[in-house]
Amino acid sequence: MLTYQDVSSLFSRATGIRDENIHFHTVSSLAGAKQPKGLFVPVSNDSGTLQDAISNGAVAAVWPEGEQVPAYAPNHFPILYTQDNLKGLEKIMNSYYDYLIQHEDVNERTKFIFLNKALLNEADETYDIAVMAENINGYGSNRNKAGEE
Repeated sequence: MLTYQDVSSLFSRATGIRDENIHFHTVSSLAGAKQPKGLFVPVSNDSGTLQDAISNGAVAAVWPEGEQVPAYAPNHFPILYTQDNLKGLEKIMNSYYDYLIQHEDVNERTKFIFLNKALLNEADETYDIAVMAENINGYGSNRNKAGEE
């Protein structure tokens, strides 16, 4: 299962509580999706609000560097900052995929929740992390927005 320690090592800046024992049961780009013990990563204007994500179970978020975090976010709420959320999500997925390859016997896995067709296969929705990472890699390469390297 993806942990705060795994994710925080991918980003240079974070605020809120730094609890290495947080385990993310879900990673979602949709604030309105049920995301128990979730990591919310808004990748578009259609992702929804941080408040909705928290209401649906998010316990941390990836947030665009330089963008104001809403005042209603609790001070202890973990926020990881990136210059480009889509590239940040790509980093998370690639890191988790590498972990799964090395630990094939893992029983509990983090669930990734995406319903944006642009991030999935053309015809079918999938939760296969390898397919999602490949599609996000292709989607992100078509964008002209600068991200972290």
